[in-house]
Amino acid sequence: MSAQDNLQALLRLLTTGRNKLTMIAAMGRVKALRAADLADLKYSIAAIATADLEIISKAINDTKAAKSLQAACKMQVKDPNKKRPAESSLLSAPKRTKSIFELAPELQTPHDIEAALALPQPSEDEEAISNCSVYTNRAPLVLAFAVSLLKYTMSEQPLSSRLSLGQAVVSLNSRTKAANLGLDKESTAKKDGWGTGQPRIRILGREVHILKRGDYDWKTKDEESEVKPPVKTFSMFGTEKKEHHEWTVSVTVTSKKSTFVARSIAVSSPGEARSELQKLMASNAELREASHNITAWRVPRDQGGIIEESNDDGECGGGRHILEVMKSSDIVGALLVVTRWYGGIMLGTDRWRLMTQVSQDTLSQRLRITGIVGAEPLWGLDLDSMQNKDSLVGGASADMPIYRPEGARTYLLKSFPNPPPIATGENSTKKKQTAAEQERELERNLSLLLGALDKLFASWVEQINRDELDRRAWAWYVKVRPDIQSGVAGWGGKAEVKLSSILDLRRSA
Repeated sequence: MSAQDNLQALLRLLTTGRNKLTMIAAMGRVKALRAADLADLKYSIAAIATADLEIISKAINDTKAAKSLQAACKMQVKDPNKKRPAESSLLSAPKRTKSIFELAPELQTPHDIEAALALPQPSEDEEAISNCSVYTNRAPLVLAFAVSLLKYTMSEQPLSSRLSLGQAVVSLNSRTKAANLGLDKESTAKKDGWGTGQPRIRILGREVHILKRGDYDWKTKDEESEVKPPVKTFSMFGTEKKEHHEWTVSVTVTSKKSTFVARSIAVSSPGEARSELQKLMASNAELREASHNITAWRVPRDQGGIIEESNDDGECGGGRHILEVMKSSDIVGALLVVTRWYGGIMLGTDRWRLMTQVSQDTLSQRLRITGIVGAEPLWGLDLDSMQNKDSLVGGASADMPIYRPEGARTYLLKSFPNPPPIATGENSTKKKQTAAEQERELERNLSLLLGALDKLFASWVEQINRDELDRRAWAWYVKVRPDIQSGVAGWGGKAEVKLSSILDLRRSA
């Protein structure tokens, strides 16, 4: 068997049966095996079946998964002709016609992944859009609204990020509704502090915790701008009309009678940083009575570069520590103040963790308020999965529970068929569609839906700022969403949506 055949067999194994990994997760696991001591195995199932379990565990950094993988490989070697559930795999069987919903099985570069996730091109045919109706439930329509909206409010994001963030909105919305209907318990992940320190953004009125993808270079050289992107500063993140110029305050954290709280504010020069600090201390007697007010600021230099400064205020190394917190998040144009009231008990190195926690909280609030978190691609973070897995934000685990774009893409592609005859009152004797005909219908309808949403958002984007566009988008969704029965009886219900109703929301010329 060739190396390519071995690779496809291993990917098929990883995405079927007990493993059931997504294709991208399976590709990541194969890459880990290749990068470790298993490089000489050439992705052979037989070789993995007889390899040292410790080597496999070390390669994928998960002992339980390594045992499961090796057990599956041993079973496959023992019974190579055992039938596999091909329908649960993203790999195409040799004799099966490939669905348009499937992704390619090859190990992919970020650019390849973005190309593989491509959705149908939004239609420009206004007449076809006006005459189209789809039969759907509310969740996929929310997803379509979110993915399309983000093209205008966060245009720097790749499609994979927009799909992930859109799926996060759908999940948060569904969980809230399920709790309100008594179908599920209300999520306590946020209340219990999961996601503390992670940046947050607001999409369709929902606060989404996000994970930055700093090493994901998805643009080709032709797509990258020749101009170096500007330094990320707080002033960039405000709306075009007015910058948010106020202090944000972190949660208060107490440990062994010592209390920590952090504040941040946007500043544009050393003089402004010192002036804002002076005004803060003059107007707040409680801070003046604290044991330490540790400060750090970073501002852009007129000639290029960054000016930065820190002050320990008696907490040895504290200023440098919080300055490093700002640098690690690439924050420029901000003043950060961490206040500590000493409780009489030495905290040792634990004080660094507490300073980091409150610093990240106030900085992420600043980013959330202004609505943008730099230019890095983002994942939507699934706090409930983190809570269920007993994971830690910022921990060593590489398997962060994020909303995957592949599932969101498939959901969109499969959710917008034509209304059935019973929904339109027609008595149709039309013969049943083939799978290929169904796929073409779904792809066409999604193209028309995305085209309608593009025309809606494009008509408003030059007239209102991003925050206002996001706010109105939810109201527009509510106006056109499927009209289903209220309460538990309507959960997951479907109804007709006329795309002309979306076009009617466009701004009048």
